[in-house]
Amino acid sequence: MATEQPATAVAAVAAVAAVTVSPTDGARPGPSGGSGGSGRSRGARGSAGSAGPTGSAGPGGQTAVPCWFLRGGTSRGPFFRAADLPEDPAARDRVLLAALGSPDPRQIDGLGGATPLTSKAGVVGPSTRPDADLEFLFAQAQPDGDTIDTTANCGNMLAAVVPFALESGLLAPQGETTTARVLTLNTSMVAEITVRTPEGPSGRYVAYAGDTRIDGVPGTASPVTIGFLDTAGSVCRSLLPTGNTRDRVTADGVGTVDVTCIDNGMPLVLVAAADLGRTGYESVAELNADTELKRRLEALRLVCGELMGLGDVGDRNYPKMTLIAPPAHGGTLTTRSFIPHVCHASIGVLAAVTAATACVLDGTVAHRTARLPAADTAGPGGEHTAGPGAEHTAGPSAEHTAEHTAGAGADAPTDLTVSVEHPAGSFAVALGLDRSHGTPRVTKSALVRTARLIMAGEVLVPDAAAPGRARTTEKEPEKDPA
Repeated sequence: MATEQPATAVAAVAAVAAVTVSPTDGARPGPSGGSGGSGRSRGARGSAGSAGPTGSAGPGGQTAVPCWFLRGGTSRGPFFRAADLPEDPAARDRVLLAALGSPDPRQIDGLGGATPLTSKAGVVGPSTRPDADLEFLFAQAQPDGDTIDTTANCGNMLAAVVPFALESGLLAPQGETTTARVLTLNTSMVAEITVRTPEGPSGRYVAYAGDTRIDGVPGTASPVTIGFLDTAGSVCRSLLPTGNTRDRVTADGVGTVDVTCIDNGMPLVLVAAADLGRTGYESVAELNADTELKRRLEALRLVCGELMGLGDVGDRNYPKMTLIAPPAHGGTLTTRSFIPHVCHASIGVLAAVTAATACVLDGTVAHRTARLPAADTAGPGGEHTAGPGAEHTAGPSAEHTAEHTAGAGADAPTDLTVSVEHPAGSFAVALGLDRSHGTPRVTKSALVRTARLIMAGEVLVPDAAAPGRARTTEKEPEKDPA
């Protein structure tokens, strides 16, 4: 649901660019307890302007940095206010790597979880743009890597941005729900995110308890609704960076296979599992142990990266290789996603959005395999299979381009939900289609995630990792003329 004035949430924080928080004077009021919310007010010592890598000396030659640790969707990691970190990207990245414990395969000396899904961090600040309330920088580390990648997005971590902003004082609750527009600095994508903020004895708070269940996370939680407004070509030059819905490519050790290179929030290479001698229904453990498959996927990824205009992607986390197969459990499409060398336990949010988009584009390898709603299965060359046991069929030639899309008839739906199956279950993505110009175009996507605050306080990093000063952007509150 759109906000009437996107920036009003930030304006409600009394024009303070960086809010002071402390254990006794939190960023926002909250209930003193209870199972339905975030608990008492939470905050870290110091202020967003003064506390930082050099602003709060810790024990034994370490520096205390305000930090909130949250789960977002099926990922988790530390979140920081932008003003609490160095402004210089290299200095900022040193702090993030130290906080996560990289480089080390076990990340034994930091907060990382020794997998790419748990080697992530978020940096959030108020936005100066009139169409956004917050700015979010997603930071991806590899457990054994010594660099931070900020070129791609993470839709799962995005789900934790508004809860974090409310907890840390960057945002004020608006009512029973709070909606904010978040600009992702990685790709300039804007998402509209809504969380529940009910009234408690001491004021409004972020509700984490609820009845929403997402596959890949145990239990239930309060819903976080995310609407993506414009995600096409988030990293690549366009939705279909090669200009085709399907390309026939050749790679060493792979041979020649049909792929779809697509970017609707995350650069993906979709390839039929059957074309690589797999079913697409293998477990995560089986795929991670399949060294021959991973070697072939990497060879294919390097070739497709060049085709997508991304150059040499050997040291990059994208494009993500995604094996596809007919749905096995009543969904639209089965996926096995690699990030990029480890099979995802489920699937990333933006990878799911991109795979769902491919399902409705006629000519893609996904469209010929997907089981779409009846009104959307018609379309030139759109051959569909019936289920896991169905014979893999050849679709239209690689010359088909984005101008050929599924269900372009006048009676075709303008909104549909695509269920993307993955190892942990399924992921429903609601797509909005614009058919006003004859050729359907995906204009929006929406989905539901959950998030939870796990820890609030300070993370200690070695002084050597934080030699620079933090930004000092705190402003004095405007005085009431009365």
